[in-house]
Amino acid sequence: MGLTGLQIYKLLPKTNCRDCNYATCMAFAMALAAGKASLEACPHVSEEAKATLGAAAEPPMRLVTVGQGSRAVQVGGEVVLFRHDKTFYHPPGVAVAVRDDLAAEELRERMRGIRALTFERIGVEMRVDLVAVENVSGDKDSFVRAVEAAQGETGLPLILKTGNPATAAAALDVAGRERPLLWGAGRDNLTAMLELAKKHDTPLVLEARRLDELAQLSEEAGKAGHKDLLLAYAGSDVKDTLQALVAMRRMALVKRFRPFGFPAAVEIRGDDVLGVAARAAGLICRYGSILVLDVTDPAAVFPLLVLRQDIYTDPQKPIQVEATCYPIGNPGPDAPVLVTTNFSLTYFTVAGEIEASRVPAYLITVDTDGTSVLTAWAAGKFGVEQICEALRKNGIAGRVNHRKVIIPGYVAALSGRLAEVSGWEVIVGPREASALPAFLRANWPAGGDRKAL
Repeated sequence: MGLTGLQIYKLLPKTNCRDCNYATCMAFAMALAAGKASLEACPHVSEEAKATLGAAAEPPMRLVTVGQGSRAVQVGGEVVLFRHDKTFYHPPGVAVAVRDDLAAEELRERMRGIRALTFERIGVEMRVDLVAVENVSGDKDSFVRAVEAAQGETGLPLILKTGNPATAAAALDVAGRERPLLWGAGRDNLTAMLELAKKHDTPLVLEARRLDELAQLSEEAGKAGHKDLLLAYAGSDVKDTLQALVAMRRMALVKRFRPFGFPAAVEIRGDDVLGVAARAAGLICRYGSILVLDVTDPAAVFPLLVLRQDIYTDPQKPIQVEATCYPIGNPGPDAPVLVTTNFSLTYFTVAGEIEASRVPAYLITVDTDGTSVLTAWAAGKFGVEQICEALRKNGIAGRVNHRKVIIPGYVAALSGRLAEVSGWEVIVGPREASALPAFLRANWPAGGDRKAL
């Protein structure tokens, strides 16, 4: 059990210097007790205090890194049960399983399928993060060949899934420098797998069918000096697994139970592709940190990546595009001019509908700190002054031979004042972006023969 805020406060300098960015040492102590601050933030704490605080000052859940370089996957490090309490920091890693008993051509086809699982949404690239190589053949050489193929053909961090220490050692000799995740430590092989994990400085997955056994394995691994762990509860079904993951997360964050203070690794298997996706979605929500899927169907993977992006996007930091003028479809001097906000979802939705209309246009995004049209308008960030400044800053008057600007229908109330201040004729467009193609085709057909608007 961790120390209380008062117990931690007694070990701090008590100078209220604010070097830790907290108003008082008591506030800093309470943040430490809640796992929302690091002891390193205090430059004046004594070495004796550091030693005494020890694990009590550590975050309630360890941050674990799998892989190296730009594609490394970080999981864990969370400090709250629910995103609205603060935020979630590290999205779960999504892995695709590869069996080592596949024929050479089947293995290559599997790798091609994994490489194809790359998508773009609202300007952000989404992809699977890891490849889980499974030693289903029981043969060491087959496993090593599959590991080499996955490493060479995908470039993604690897999960080495085997319970055989000798087989794991051979695979780590090949891929150990890339910091793969070793999955397969249980009661019978814990000592040998821990030795391999420590030798190669690689994270290790502990497996058990009961929570008490999983806690015991975690404690033993900690005593052996290995802290980069993930926990895999082998549930009987998805309900059992979900309940276990919720219990482990609550024990770690609320009760500060250290043996469960590690990310969770889960497998989702089945012949029903959409069923696999549905179960995986539940585990992304509660609280899978690494998910291993046995499917490469984009219809299953893409929705999971979208769900992950939605949950792990900080609501206090909206995704936004650059506030500038975007030419769409090679517009000329007679092309329409539209304005909207720089919220990514708004921009890509509007831009997509303009492209669908096949009417070349200029789309100007106003800097609203990444908020949507109505939110920005209500906050005074998408008003007459801001739109006028965007028109001026982007020099749109020098690009077109007309003075007509189309504004979103939801801010039609701005039209009169905007026309008066800007000197442009203000056209109120549709409220919903989906109506833009018909609106543009009807009122601004290709060739510049504009109808009266």
